[in-house]
Amino acid sequence: MEEKKKFYITTPIYYPSGHWHIGTCYTTIICDAIARFKRMQGFDVFYLTGTDEHGQKILKVSQEAGVPVKDYIDGIVNELKDLWKLLDISYDKFIRTTDDYHEKAVAKIFQKLYDQGDIYKSSYEGWYCTPCESFWTKTQLVDGKCPDCGRDVQLMKEESYFFKMGKYQDRIIKLIEENPDFLQPPTRQNEMINNFLKPGLQDLCVSRTSFDWGVKVPFDPKHVVYVWIDALTNYITALGYGSDDDSLFKKYWPADIHMVGKEIVRFHSIIWPALLMALDIPMPKKVYGHGWLLFGNDKMSKSKGNIVDPFILCNNYGVDSLRYFMLREVSFGQDGSYTNEAFLKRINGDLCNDLSNLVSRTVAMVEQYFGGEIPAPNVKDAIDDDLIATIDSMYGEVSDNMEKLYIPEALESIWKVIRRLNKYIDETAPWALNKEGNKDRLSTVMYNLCEGIRIVATILQPFLTKSPAKIFEKLGVEDGVLTSFDGLKFGTMNPGNKVSKGENIFTRLDINKELAAMDKILEEQVAAAKAKQEAATSDNVVKVPEIGIEEFEKVQLKVGKVVECQKVEKADKLLCSKIDLGEGRLRTIVSGIAKYYTPEDMVGRSVIVVTNLKPVKLRGILSEGMVLCASDENGKLALITPSADMPAGAEVR
Repeated sequence: MEEKKKFYITTPIYYPSGHWHIGTCYTTIICDAIARFKRMQGFDVFYLTGTDEHGQKILKVSQEAGVPVKDYIDGIVNELKDLWKLLDISYDKFIRTTDDYHEKAVAKIFQKLYDQGDIYKSSYEGWYCTPCESFWTKTQLVDGKCPDCGRDVQLMKEESYFFKMGKYQDRIIKLIEENPDFLQPPTRQNEMINNFLKPGLQDLCVSRTSFDWGVKVPFDPKHVVYVWIDALTNYITALGYGSDDDSLFKKYWPADIHMVGKEIVRFHSIIWPALLMALDIPMPKKVYGHGWLLFGNDKMSKSKGNIVDPFILCNNYGVDSLRYFMLREVSFGQDGSYTNEAFLKRINGDLCNDLSNLVSRTVAMVEQYFGGEIPAPNVKDAIDDDLIATIDSMYGEVSDNMEKLYIPEALESIWKVIRRLNKYIDETAPWALNKEGNKDRLSTVMYNLCEGIRIVATILQPFLTKSPAKIFEKLGVEDGVLTSFDGLKFGTMNPGNKVSKGENIFTRLDINKELAAMDKILEEQVAAAKAKQEAATSDNVVKVPEIGIEEFEKVQLKVGKVVECQKVEKADKLLCSKIDLGEGRLRTIVSGIAKYYTPEDMVGRSVIVVTNLKPVKLRGILSEGMVLCASDENGKLALITPSADMPAGAEVR
């Protein structure tokens, strides 16, 4: 018996922030669809996900909450596992970096790298950004601030161990340049080579002494292993590397796909390969850095009614609705956008009008015209050949797109067949054939529709995990060849199955009504979060320094009108706006809000500007003021705007 081909796919391991939203789900749902598709193709699949649980930030948050750090994390991780269960995520293993086997393997890896001279001890002095948990050199700072998030940094000096990254620089450049499939999409290759590799790699700080929540360095326990070795090595420790049983590592490594968000491509395409080279381990076959799923015009907008809680969306609209939107809406590799309206329109359009109505109409006609039994085909027509050719070509198109990680295009190939089947109903007019008494032709039409729907349901299984089973039940199809990829050839299903109409798979929604309901839920969530925050701080009010009115009057605030706006090149978080402040000229102001607002969102807005700040250069652009935003405890930003229309230059008092 021929051994199955192996396929190993991973998501990045998630940081337990305490708030899981649909952006968290995006990568995992994509990987799940790929894993399910490969399993149906006959591959021996291993799908890994998990959580990254060490570090200064999580320790600090747990201490503020007054909860032991492991207990604090356990509750968050359990909620994430509940979410994956709800979304039918078919992972084969869930790794936690606090798992005992992982910690032991990390200690062994650190020891090995030290023994062979790839890690050495020195003193580190650098600028540290706590929110990003990243060290930066002075030359990497942008006007003295973190180049990633624009926040203040602290000068820190501590004894540390370093990994000799520069030793592997040329090999990594060669890896990327000579293996174009290794790092995808292609734009990520240029970014890594030109922005990080060719300017020169500095040795990497891989231990910390300023906190102790992490894996202890085995030969120097006052140090803990830092995230680069601790978190990144999960992809091999999960397979047993560094343990007494490394059979899974020998079976599945190298990974076929590391799926990551674009913000962590550098870690996975530079630092991770360098570590693997040092350990003399083969490279993963592909690192794919996909874009971000943004939330409409705002990260979370009450005015737009954006609900980003996946539990609420799944419970109200079904798991398949959310999975479909995630897989279908965004051109993979690029940034995409979620809004409640777009989500509801996908349900009404693709899922209800196209798929659900096709199934309901077909089953209803079989019940009406043939007593609920799928008839045998008789009289053929040229139009049947066109339909069958379209259906038989579907798997090849879907498979080719999945191989290229063109997920929305794979679904479009399926929907092309669904739309063709709906058109086939209009072209053949079964009701007219029945009225004419042309049962031979009618039986062929109804068989073709049922068989086409069966094949569509079969190939939809990796993407939608609930609806295909409902379709099979309506068609009287049981598990076996007819629900597998082996049964995708048109004509495989024998006639005679009893159909059952039952309830519609998807029900058409009143979008305005649903948007209003979502808005109400969001209001309740905001109120609950505010009450929780007030309760948490009522006994421990933070005292802030008071200032006199004279000091406050030194700050000049004015209403500004955004006339132009564009993204700052090579700075994912910065927007450059031209703002009218009633001065007879436009001021240039750089703001770290690109994660929450697009240039199109900004143009035409009224904003509040601090106008008498000393100008500073950000990424080479002279910024002449500050646009005011509000920030919640998770760092989410929202622009502060006047509640009524005010002219440019109006003073804020």
